[in-house]
Amino acid sequence: MTSEFDGLDDFPKESNASNYVELPPQQPMYPHKYILQPYKGMKTRYTCPSCGQKKVFVRYIDTETGQQLADHVGRCNREINCGYHYSPKEYLQDNPASSPTPVRRKPLPQPPVSYISKDLFLASLKGHESNHLVTFLSHTLGESITNQLIEDYFIGSSKHWPGATVFWQIDTRMRVRTGKIMLYNPSIGKRIKEPFSHITWVHSVLHLPDYNLQQCFFGEHLLKQSNKPVAIVESEKTALVASAYEPAFIWLASGSLSNLTAEKCKVLKGRKVYLFPDVNATEKWQQKAHELAYITNFKVSDVLETIATDQDRQQGLDLADYLLRE
Repeated sequence: MTSEFDGLDDFPKESNASNYVELPPQQPMYPHKYILQPYKGMKTRYTCPSCGQKKVFVRYIDTETGQQLADHVGRCNREINCGYHYSPKEYLQDNPASSPTPVRRKPLPQPPVSYISKDLFLASLKGHESNHLVTFLSHTLGESITNQLIEDYFIGSSKHWPGATVFWQIDTRMRVRTGKIMLYNPSIGKRIKEPFSHITWVHSVLHLPDYNLQQCFFGEHLLKQSNKPVAIVESEKTALVASAYEPAFIWLASGSLSNLTAEKCKVLKGRKVYLFPDVNATEKWQQKAHELAYITNFKVSDVLETIATDQDRQQGLDLADYLLRE
């Protein structure tokens, strides 16, 4: 690699500590009265009261009653481009008359986690010759490496959009939680966002009734196969590319900036974990790692922030963008 990216030459070595922010362990956080509404299809995602974008706003609900607190109390998933977040604490401070009287209520029963059928999962593991992302990876990384990535991560294909990829979320017990369907440009490997963002979910496409989705990390099933240190990025494609460049890690993807949650991170207990946030997201992931430090010891890389140009920041580049430059 060129000198521009020398900061990533030795990911696993402890001597590279200057590229990381190591966070001290904390005591466990306890369940909250209000949580962001769990995803149960696009009917649980709303128009943001700040930026006006549809299907990007998540409202807070009362964990005891299941009721939403107020239409504008929640968080926009466009954390970089919008950043709107109006918390229950702020709402109750602004509206003291709405503060609930403490009442002991029986917690609502939690429905069982839903899974995708084995037959459907296996049916997707073919047709790679027409998969746009596979085409790009084969051209960029080589056919042999790409075939290994397909095998390791169970990369699927979907006819929902011709050439689409399925990123299956498989937990450590080899149960398929869901699959994220995305469409890429086969020439440049970028996700197609026009005339609309080509991203959806297998359970949504199939209109599975009462599907109780509880996401896990993309690549989580690999944790049972090795004691390697773990590296986490946002994008599934980035996890694949980084795995090809730095196989000394188990590379996982959270799926988005806000999806680094305590529930997901339980499987990382006792592991050595490195976080590689996208450009412009380092501070948010440092805060997340601080909150989750009671689970395991996180090290947050700031190397992308160090080498990013103004143009890189405008584009919000991630680790794969830098690796593929070389």
